[in-house]
Amino acid sequence: MTIPKKKPKSTKKVMKTEFSLSAPQAQSVSTAGDFNQWNPSSHPMKMDDKGTWRILLALNPGEYEYRFFVDGEWQNDPHCGPFVENPFGTSNSLKIVN
Repeated sequence: MTIPKKKPKSTKKVMKTEFSLSAPQAQSVSTAGDFNQWNPSSHPMKMDDKGTWRILLALNPGEYEYRFFVDGEWQNDPHCGPFVENPFGTSNSLKIVN
């Protein structure tokens, strides 16, 4: 009788990571970044009763550049500290997932 081998445990752990933006006047908000090939329709956010748009994404540990797409306009996260320059002459927000 052979004993089945145990699969090695992955050292990377997917983390539920929240993105949020207070924009009570907005009609639609989504988040886009290098985690979804910068597709603004890929991750639409939902507004709560206080006007904050939120989404939870399952991300592996690492650094992710992102921006919000608010009513057709790109916007950085005003609560994000680190920014990185992008090739369009503006900057992207940087989310660090540990």
